[in-house]
Amino acid sequence: MLCSACRKEIAHGAVHWVCSVSTCNRNRTRLVFCSVSCWDSHVATLRHRDAWAVEERAPGRGEAAAERDRAPAEPARPPEPARRAPEPVQRRVVTSTVAPPSPAPPAPAPAAGSVTAHAGGPALSNSYEHDDVLIVVSKMKKYVRDRSGMNTSDAVAEVLAEHVRSICDDAIRAAARDGRKTVLDRDVPRPRR
Repeated sequence: MLCSACRKEIAHGAVHWVCSVSTCNRNRTRLVFCSVSCWDSHVATLRHRDAWAVEERAPGRGEAAAERDRAPAEPARPPEPARRAPEPVQRRVVTSTVAPPSPAPPAPAPAAGSVTAHAGGPALSNSYEHDDVLIVVSKMKKYVRDRSGMNTSDAVAEVLAEHVRSICDDAIRAAARDGRKTVLDRDVPRPRR
């Protein structure tokens, strides 16, 4: 066996450690560690809530061979079907005269209420497709913990990001109403207390 953290070899019959979390002990995963410090680096990476290192002994040479013999053999894969040669691609060359490009149609006027316009163009684009989280999640969780001693669900970040987007949109509209291209602090709505 190899240590899952440092990749050192674990000798037959040697003491090693496994993670107490069931998902780390499945036959497919089977994480083993040569020392408690290697196990500790694994816990720091996966952030288990309640985990501990369980001491185990690696199987001896005879036990390992017997275990391999008991393991069910993988079912034989059916032979792959013979692949046909790809059909040749027929190509045609078409020549034509290129007409000059037609002038672009005028941009439609923004619908009432959907986009706020100002002298430099629309203040809000309807094509924004990103749902990025706009806050620092770790600082938000620390704030909640320091203020109340409570934990915070990861789903809270997405809801707060929606609030931040809404506040930004209101500030953009306020700046556009004043004919500015810069959002100022006075455009941001004040928080309710």
